[in-house]
Amino acid sequence: MSRRRSTPWIHRRSRLLIAAIAVCGALTTAYLTVVKFTQNSAACPTQSCDLVLQSEYATVFGLPLALFGFLAYTSMVIFALAPLAVDPIKQKDTRLKLENLTWLLLLAGAIAMSVFSGYLMYLLFFKIQALCIYCLGSAMFSLSMLILTIIGRAWEDLGQIFFTAIIVGMVTLIGTLGIYANVGQSSSDVVLNERPGQTTEVTFKPAKQAKPGVGWEVTTTSGESEIALASHLAKIGAKEYVAWWCPHCHEQKLLFGKEAHSKLNTVDCAPADNPNLQKDECKAAGIRSYPSWIINGKIHEGVLSLEELANISGYTGPRNFKYTLRR
Repeated sequence: MSRRRSTPWIHRRSRLLIAAIAVCGALTTAYLTVVKFTQNSAACPTQSCDLVLQSEYATVFGLPLALFGFLAYTSMVIFALAPLAVDPIKQKDTRLKLENLTWLLLLAGAIAMSVFSGYLMYLLFFKIQALCIYCLGSAMFSLSMLILTIIGRAWEDLGQIFFTAIIVGMVTLIGTLGIYANVGQSSSDVVLNERPGQTTEVTFKPAKQAKPGVGWEVTTTSGESEIALASHLAKIGAKEYVAWWCPHCHEQKLLFGKEAHSKLNTVDCAPADNPNLQKDECKAAGIRSYPSWIINGKIHEGVLSLEELANISGYTGPRNFKYTLRR
């Protein structure tokens, strides 16, 4: 009498494990997407996470890279759980077809995410030179899902795995290189309009890495209103907290213009030799994100329009400000 061979536990639980990991990845990327959209600071032991989130590599097609990660992880959850929603007895054939299809989708998805994560690790360590716990976590999630996809079922044709890996891997790598081909090479896009009474939109695209301890050059000029507002903010003791590597901080500088911004009480919270740290003065002030303003004892986070700063600070001077920031 022959004994029926039992199904390995990893084959019985692999889909649930993949789904659980994908849910963790979806929650992580959803959080980072919210942080990016709201321009807040990420909960992180160091400033590295903010350094990564505000880098030019964190945005793709004008949207946060984390948003695309969220969509990828959500898709993996659906692929993993979809067959489990089909009755294995009444709809046996349908479930079997769905299992075969979703295993291929899981394999392709896990390979693509692993290759993309690998490239992001290269950017993290060699381009941005920062250690982001969320990025590392996402890379581990992707690799874990790939391993579980490979060992989580009895693949009849191992050649199918290698063929899929080569094709999907090459397509993903070529696509990734294409996406980031022009990052760091675009020129600074600052539109100026010197006609009196005109308000001009300003879009900042960093042309290169920020100069340590300095940032990027302020290319906008100040008008009477900008200088008057900056003088007022300095007079009432308002402080602007920035980090030299922060693109949003530079956007705030562009709104004021070079002459006006030089009159502000500005504190650079990032040491020139270690952008991952925060100076004690900024920690004591409770600064969590950049830029931040402390006006009349209250913290205001994010890039503020000059109209907002005027209203918050009680400024009563001229308000024909030259620039607005394009979102």
